[in-house]
Amino acid sequence: MSILDKLENQLIVSCQALDNEPLHSSFIMGRMALAAYEGGAAGIRANSPSDISEIKQQVNLPVIGIIKQDYSDSEIYITPTLKEVKALLEADTDMIAIDATNRQRPGNEKLTDIVRYVRENAPDVLLMADVSTLEEAKSAEQLGFDCVSTTLIGYTPYTEGMSLADDDFSLLRQFVEHVSIPVVAEGKIDTPAKTARAIELGAHFAVVGSAITRPQLITKSFAAEVNKASKRP
Repeated sequence: MSILDKLENQLIVSCQALDNEPLHSSFIMGRMALAAYEGGAAGIRANSPSDISEIKQQVNLPVIGIIKQDYSDSEIYITPTLKEVKALLEADTDMIAIDATNRQRPGNEKLTDIVRYVRENAPDVLLMADVSTLEEAKSAEQLGFDCVSTTLIGYTPYTEGMSLADDDFSLLRQFVEHVSIPVVAEGKIDTPAKTARAIELGAHFAVVGSAITRPQLITKSFAAEVNKASKRP
């Protein structure tokens, strides 16, 4: 059974903490992945080879790997160049997620060349295209990606203010209707009901991150509601 078959209609949990966040630690991300596994996650999305290595020691689940890296000449920061892709291949990542938006890449690298490199050097590794529009999803399919994810809806200048769940997941519906490869629902999915709805509408699987694995943000939402209640007459 392929990895995509194993992940169909399942929940994938994104276990990430950047270096400015309280839980930034490969050890902690490994335990977070273990907790997600015990809760029913079928896969993990993780940032950095060190986190991926630790997570793989803790759980026997497929790992979707990324490297978030800033470059001064590009807005792209999710696995932006071939350098990050090579590092993820060395980390034995099962699937690599790459920003596949239409924006210029660092050093003017071409997405076509990155996909070709993986296909020629690691044909068993799957590729996920993180996109923000239907046109980007169609382009990713033509380039040969194995699946396409809605990760970047609302995070590009031309989709600012948009959300995957707007109008009962209207964008997800469009992706599912017009793209032949599996469509992954990811981005601002913050409730179990939204996760289930995405699957009902045809998402191959759903990725949930902050609503599960970033306690500072979860706490903030609770605190905001308590503060509202305390100010009511």
